[in-house]
Amino acid sequence: MYQTIDGKKVAAEIRLEIADEVKKLRESGKKIPHLSAILVGNNGSSETYVANKIKDCEEVGFQSTLIRFPAEISEKELLDKIADLNVDKDVDGFIVQLPLPGHISENKVIEAIDPVKDADGFHPVNLGKMMIGLPCYLPATPYGIIELIKRYKIATSGMFCVVIGRSNIVGRPVSILLSQKGIDATVTLVHSRTKNIESIIRQADIIIAAIGSPSFVTADMVKDGVAVIDVGTTRVTAPETKTGWKLAGDVDFENVAPKCSFITPVPGGVGPMTRVSLLRNTLMAVKLR
Repeated sequence: MYQTIDGKKVAAEIRLEIADEVKKLRESGKKIPHLSAILVGNNGSSETYVANKIKDCEEVGFQSTLIRFPAEISEKELLDKIADLNVDKDVDGFIVQLPLPGHISENKVIEAIDPVKDADGFHPVNLGKMMIGLPCYLPATPYGIIELIKRYKIATSGMFCVVIGRSNIVGRPVSILLSQKGIDATVTLVHSRTKNIESIIRQADIIIAAIGSPSFVTADMVKDGVAVIDVGTTRVTAPETKTGWKLAGDVDFENVAPKCSFITPVPGGVGPMTRVSLLRNTLMAVKLR
């Protein structure tokens, strides 16, 4: 029988831990963490995600600000706002919610953020430090994945882990974290151009699915006893729901779950952990000050 990994529950536990630390900061007269978010345009998923981040901040006692811009904002205007936040002494960490409109370079935006305020952990300086095991702000989703694995005591040492997807935000960084000393997994990263991808996935003790393709991982692609972390969150049509859509993961949960030792649901698995990782990075920024 498989165990469902409850990301909501773990994230709630971590928020309580953070709230306790914020309370201590307040009692000792120290600075209260302040997390800002820049939202460009009105992408439905981004709106929901940012609203939840603000709610998280309120719950743990952080200050938070939301800065909105229309989708037509110029790249220069956005970069100027980032420059302002970089020098704003009251803001400890901030994020620019992705995706951005096509006329704005996401790489330019990420590189413009001061690495010491990079709550998302996307800046090349933080990724470079992560690569060689130095203290840094970890990318939020990989940070959350590793925390779930640790808190559910999923064995990683010497285990064969297959990461599906090679994005700079999830696939690549999580493959590095899993291979680091202390976690000690043997990691293979597969992607859309990998030959015999099914046979590689079938050997995995742990699967991290982050390819953005609904139900890509099917029951015939996994072995018995595998632990599965599903990062996928694709909106698919669902006439039976009020909204007309629902979130689908990269794993065919219904048919894969019976073969698993552990599996994350979608929603309620990795998503809440991504948000709580932003809070942890912002708290770390205050401490490093």
